[in-house]
Amino acid sequence: MVNKWIEYLEQNKDQQLMKLKEFLKIPSVSALSKHKKDIHKAARWLSNELERIGMENVKVMETEGHPIVYADWIHADHKPTVLIYGHYDVQPVDPLHLWETPPFEPTVRDGKIFARGASDDKGQVFMHIKALEALLKTEGKLPINIKIIIEGEEEIGSPHLPKFIEENKELLQADVLVISDTGMIEKGKPSITYGLRGLTGLQIDIQGAKTDLHSGAYGGGVQNAAHALVQLLSTFHDEEGRIMVDGFYDNVLSITDEEKQAINALQLDDEKVRTELGVPELFGEPGYSFYERTSYRPTLEINGMYSGFQEEGIKTVLPNQASAKITCRLVPNQEPEQILELIKQHIEKHKPKGVTVKITPFDSGAPFVTPLNHPAIQAAGRAASKIYGTETAYIRSGGSIPIVADFAQILQVPIVLLGFSLDSENFHAPNEHFHLENFYKGMQTMCEYWNELAEIRFK
Repeated sequence: MVNKWIEYLEQNKDQQLMKLKEFLKIPSVSALSKHKKDIHKAARWLSNELERIGMENVKVMETEGHPIVYADWIHADHKPTVLIYGHYDVQPVDPLHLWETPPFEPTVRDGKIFARGASDDKGQVFMHIKALEALLKTEGKLPINIKIIIEGEEEIGSPHLPKFIEENKELLQADVLVISDTGMIEKGKPSITYGLRGLTGLQIDIQGAKTDLHSGAYGGGVQNAAHALVQLLSTFHDEEGRIMVDGFYDNVLSITDEEKQAINALQLDDEKVRTELGVPELFGEPGYSFYERTSYRPTLEINGMYSGFQEEGIKTVLPNQASAKITCRLVPNQEPEQILELIKQHIEKHKPKGVTVKITPFDSGAPFVTPLNHPAIQAAGRAASKIYGTETAYIRSGGSIPIVADFAQILQVPIVLLGFSLDSENFHAPNEHFHLENFYKGMQTMCEYWNELAEIRFK
């Protein structure tokens, strides 16, 4: 027997697509001040839509930056409460000339909808709203309690959201937080992301003499800032790729047997990765696969270096300054501030002679993981498998979403990252798009998931 909400979703596909296009037409670019009115327009559009489908206590809540939209439905006695998070702001569209169709004129072709924000994150946010509508229209109620928070600053780092969460802890309290701003490991393969790496970064500035010097007159007699930088950077890794900062690995947790089973189930091929990248061999910490190195293990990477003469030809100069930018991807149990301090100590220990070294920290974010066997994770996997007709993949991402760790630390809530985008969908790039198959199946999956969660007793 087909569920009423599945029939409703199937019968209303045209309306769902029409409303999604309406949402995508709003150029809610958070990074550009000229779009401030559009940001507020998108917030109002969302609040109107949430009220229209039957959500309650709908508010557009102002912050020191862009507004946050909140709504809830809390009438499911003795059932779990889920907080849904998403964002309605989008990336700038440059370079505009590379778009095949205008970025804010949604266009459907080849089973995909093309527009800025289609995949990241308006399509996935709207998918949640339409799933709730389907349940409310067909059942007259929701199987669980729902709270929704949709912000307008994710694409600029969510600068005001942590304060908002802290000030509204009671309002936002829930049994589980669900976010659809991640992706699937491949087309047709639903995926639950149960962990993200954290991030910490810094810039190293090396100062030698008070000015650049003639290499003939001073070379060999004064420290070369470029030489000093290379010497210092070479101390961060051994020849096999291990990080040589004392204490860096001390708190890193081993990969569990359960996680190894999940990794093996993905059937990933390192040789395929090597071929696609066009490198003679893969490289990294010994004893781990490519996927393990890039998702389960911490890293320290040089992102950029600068020193000396950069133009065409040669200039016989001895540079007096050199700089490097470094970021570390961190795994659960590593603290960004502690890792930064260990790196500072390493730099002081290995500082080359004849120069001074300045360290400037960058933004950081903590890693996060929800245990793979958590009932909310497993319920999401069952729901996705039922709709997609295949086993769900359980993955940890090598990337970082700092606000996820903020939610976890402030609200002390397990987090399920159940996303439906694909790596090929050009989010943050021209011709961003969202596969409509995942838009429609995503709505069905969320309806199934809420019913699965209704049978779980938290705490």
